[in-house]
Amino acid sequence: MKIEILDEAEKDIAIGISFYEAQKDGLGKYFLDSILSDIESLHIYAGIHVVISEYYRLLSKRFPFSIYYKIKDDVIYIYAVLDCRRDPNATAKRL
Repeated sequence: MKIEILDEAEKDIAIGISFYEAQKDGLGKYFLDSILSDIESLHIYAGIHVVISEYYRLLSKRFPFSIYYKIKDDVIYIYAVLDCRRDPNATAKRL
């Protein structure tokens, strides 16, 4: 299966990188590497995650982030990469 990260999800990842890089030099890159590793795991595990608001939700292994995706025609579309510490109402509105 092919994985496509949509523009909004790329913006979410960039925000996460900026946040963690501001905490400590190099942590933003580690965040990016971890999130991309989680996303790559979808080649094996796509479709087994809990469904929230019609999206599958993959929890990141290293950071408090959720990756929301859908599967259509053998393509995995990443719609959002959101901080789990956000207001749940903001997450629900986003999805």
